[in-house]
Amino acid sequence: MNILKFEGMDIIVGHLPGWMILLLGGVTVAIMAWYYWRHHPRRSAAVRYSDLSLVRTGKKTARQRLRPLMYFMRILAVALLFVALARPQLGNQRRDIDSEGIDIMLCLDISGSMRAEDFKPDNRLAVAKDEISKFIDRRASDRIGLVIFSRSAFTQCPLTLDYGVLKNLLSQVDFGMIDDGTAIGLAMATAVNRLTDSPAKTKVIVLLTDGVNNVWEIDPLTAANVAKTMGVKIYTIGIGKPGNAMYPVDDPVFGKRYVYIPNEIDEVSLRKIADMTGGKYYRARSEQELSEIYADIDRLEKTKIQVHEYTQYKELFFGYLLAGFLVLMIEILISQTYFRKIP
Repeated sequence: MNILKFEGMDIIVGHLPGWMILLLGGVTVAIMAWYYWRHHPRRSAAVRYSDLSLVRTGKKTARQRLRPLMYFMRILAVALLFVALARPQLGNQRRDIDSEGIDIMLCLDISGSMRAEDFKPDNRLAVAKDEISKFIDRRASDRIGLVIFSRSAFTQCPLTLDYGVLKNLLSQVDFGMIDDGTAIGLAMATAVNRLTDSPAKTKVIVLLTDGVNNVWEIDPLTAANVAKTMGVKIYTIGIGKPGNAMYPVDDPVFGKRYVYIPNEIDEVSLRKIADMTGGKYYRARSEQELSEIYADIDRLEKTKIQVHEYTQYKELFFGYLLAGFLVLMIEILISQTYFRKIP
């Protein structure tokens, strides 16, 4: 990254800081311009006459029209010299970033009940995918993976820093990828397995579901104990409005219609899982609440980043100094030759 820097209070040029030299230069240039505007047109003549009416009717030559440029060249030369005194520098900056890596496994329920449209106009899965995508966008240097579950669980995306690939695989998640059911214990076990060999100082699982575990290959509390032993923190999210939810059904005769199904979330177990592992249980009753939940988890599990900056500067003052002297010399030379006034 290239930076044009005019040194400030920290580095002194002579006995004045760079910003003060630039300020003095600006004031000087302004005074010179003001002086020319007020006085120069009336005092530039070498010989005075009592009556100039006849002369004024004549056309000005190119030399007469260009003569004011001499004064502006002098102003430019003074400005360049002041810039040179302020000691401009061109810097090449390099950053080294040390971060405490956090490995995060996202567990997403894709069971049939996630079709419920209590977060209209979208169903629960669509809203959850959108908020998870926003959560991924807020992370900077953490490895993130994705586990999806229904009747069973599998890793849709292993831990990765390639958030583009992760979001692409997230967008492909849909109903029917797994037989229907709610295997919360299996999902947690799959996520913990992915974190087993992780060298990260902090390991986190964020589990989102709208139901009750009904697949008992692995009990959710047993999986939570394993996670606790492995030093994995689990945040649990129960999604869905209280009461009955509108659930779409494809009727072969009447087409798509809606039925109301009760919203059953095992909040007791989800809260126990979070408490056992040092995490936190959340209840999302609306899209806004779900957005706030992921934002809160993002704040709680913020990566510690230490940035070291190194800047190597190249001095530019000589170029401005040379340009200022060249403009001044040209102005003197031309004013004494082509634009010389007689007498």
